[in-house]
Amino acid sequence: MFAYIIRRVLYAFPILIGVNALTFALFFMVNTPDDMARMNLGTKHITQDAVDSWKQERGYDKALLWNSDSEGLDKATDTIFFDKSLSLFIFEFGQADDGRDIGQDIKTRMWPSLAIAIPIFTIGLMVNITFALLMVFFRASYIDLGGVILCVIIMSISGLFYIIGGQFLVGKIMQLVPISGYGEGLSAIKFLILPVAIGIVSGIGAGSRWYRTLFLEEVSKDYVRTARAKGLSEVRVLFKHVLKNAMIPILTGAVVVIPTLFMGSLILESFFGIPGLGSYTIDAINAQDFAIVRAMVFLGSVLYIVGLVLTDLSYTLVDPRVRLDG
Repeated sequence: MFAYIIRRVLYAFPILIGVNALTFALFFMVNTPDDMARMNLGTKHITQDAVDSWKQERGYDKALLWNSDSEGLDKATDTIFFDKSLSLFIFEFGQADDGRDIGQDIKTRMWPSLAIAIPIFTIGLMVNITFALLMVFFRASYIDLGGVILCVIIMSISGLFYIIGGQFLVGKIMQLVPISGYGEGLSAIKFLILPVAIGIVSGIGAGSRWYRTLFLEEVSKDYVRTARAKGLSEVRVLFKHVLKNAMIPILTGAVVVIPTLFMGSLILESFFGIPGLGSYTIDAINAQDFAIVRAMVFLGSVLYIVGLVLTDLSYTLVDPRVRLDG
């Protein structure tokens, strides 16, 4: 087990370096440091001296990848890529192009993102699995058919419709909860009810259909027929055997959600004015703030790799036949 964890951690470094390098290359293919300076200075007539001063203050006056004017190791280390990227591996995110501390922003904004993402993930997972098991319990019946049709309808509607429709119906017409904003402490709950509800409802279609497919595949296997032959009720067969044996694909699907638990929902946070990491990333993209975009892409990559390792480790808990050492 320990050897496996060490191997996966070592595999992560070249992946993270590759992601970092690709993000760096793609960004600077679109925006040169001069372009970034002109956008941030925000005036129509900008002198080259002002551009050079902006770049020097933020470390963008160096060569991108290779500094031919330097000597020895400085040719590789005295570059924008080295200065801006290596520190990420010790989670030193540096400053945004407007001077803000990115690490402090992440610490502040992660809590609103977690407050909206964790309920959507946990409650949504339970709702989807329960609905899928209900359809499987009544498989080949009108209840099953109705459930599948409902899932397709939910999947066919754009997520923006749920957001705008929810804000209009619940916020404007019924005036039950605020449609935007955020509060401190327990006062934040009233701002989270609507986006969490929309996140859960909009995900029922795809989630329940996928889990239904998994469970239908399991109920046709020999061990299920054996359990029924022993006199077990259909409910017990579904919850004790089918659900347990479907946990590995369920865990595999859940891992892709782990980065969003920390980084938040981009669309929900933007529409509901929640000051989380999702809206933080959107704002950085709009402002073309490379420092923040790079930090968030790197952070998302780290969380995804951590999620993969945790998922593999959890396999041994739900299926003892799985062995990680070897």
